[in-house]
Amino acid sequence: MARTTVCRIALLLLVAAMVSCTLLAGGSPSMAFPHSEVIHHRQSYRRELLANGLGLTPQMGWNSWNHYSCFIDEQIIRKTADAMVSTGLAKLGYEYVNIDDCWAEIARDDKGNLVPKNATFPSGIKALADYVHSKGLKLGIYSDAGYFTCSKTMPGSLGHEEQDAKTFAAWGIDYLKYDNCNNDGSRPTVRYPVMTRALMKAGRPIFLSLCEWGDLHPALWGDKVGNSWRTTNDIADNWDSMISRADQNEVYAEYARPGGWNDPDMLEVGNGGMTKDEYIVHFSLWAISKAPLLLGCDLTSITKDIMDVVANKEVIAVNQDSLGVQAKKVRMEGDQEIWAGPLSGYRVAVVLLNRGPIRYSVTANWDDIGIPQGSVVEARDLWEHRTLKTHFVSNISATLDSHSCKLYVLKPIS
Repeated sequence: MARTTVCRIALLLLVAAMVSCTLLAGGSPSMAFPHSEVIHHRQSYRRELLANGLGLTPQMGWNSWNHYSCFIDEQIIRKTADAMVSTGLAKLGYEYVNIDDCWAEIARDDKGNLVPKNATFPSGIKALADYVHSKGLKLGIYSDAGYFTCSKTMPGSLGHEEQDAKTFAAWGIDYLKYDNCNNDGSRPTVRYPVMTRALMKAGRPIFLSLCEWGDLHPALWGDKVGNSWRTTNDIADNWDSMISRADQNEVYAEYARPGGWNDPDMLEVGNGGMTKDEYIVHFSLWAISKAPLLLGCDLTSITKDIMDVVANKEVIAVNQDSLGVQAKKVRMEGDQEIWAGPLSGYRVAVVLLNRGPIRYSVTANWDDIGIPQGSVVEARDLWEHRTLKTHFVSNISATLDSHSCKLYVLKPIS
């Protein structure tokens, strides 16, 4: 097997060396720093701009876009909140109910305020937030660092950041997904911190999810601006799209940590475009990558098969582990891959993945996944919910069907 090359790491270091530290002043990347100075700056000034105490583990919840697109209304949001509770998902940590694009009128009111669309949100967003809060959940909303949102059916927040942040806070909003369409051509590093500062002044903790699509490597600067940052373009409900988003996101693993997470986009589990095995891979890779777990299917008609995937407590626990270290792709040979990352309690989470069209045997070696050579290891299979009777020395193997995986938590016992 060939080890992951250092080329992409060198590329990231080069990009990082070009990123300016003028974000605190609302500036854009312009100065070139030696890599050590960039890292020192990130460690010294991280959180000076964004200090809301949120996102200590990756966010969990639901977002309207992947299933409903623009066809949303307040009844869908209410019924989704109801379903989040009745299915037991809320007790598992899914807490945000997020309204995506298309919720507002195309024109602001005479005072410049955003106006909920009367045809679809006649009760207003404040009443909806009150309802969601009454369920013990949190309400998220969507805006854009441009003049219009991506759908072009409602205004963006560019030039109205403080006004909109105050509006969101007054409504009781808990989460803002902030997109990047239809802007003035300035860099995201100029536009995004304006909303960050506005939210910090608004008087209510609001999780800020930067939806910048990975355009200007937001992993390199997003930790001072948001609680998560998109590292990829939009996901689609098919294998190639999903697996490519996981690959793109993995490049930035070292930048994820409590309070700020890499985001390869929302979950497609349950929307029908992949097999159950493929959805298990999807959920496993997002979990081990400490990615946001934001469901995007119709929760009011969720099936047992899909609940088996998204309600797996043991896999969720990997995602929400307090150590907060994103897994990396530590070895690969063709369609066989090993993804691994440390967990609290001296444990290691490891995914054995078969990306190919035929069955393969895949082996994870201790020296690749950070377990000392000679260690005897106990393995917990998180999808079969059983601790394997065999103890393992030096490696662990599994034979996998096409587009399937194993997710183990390994614990050295001697």
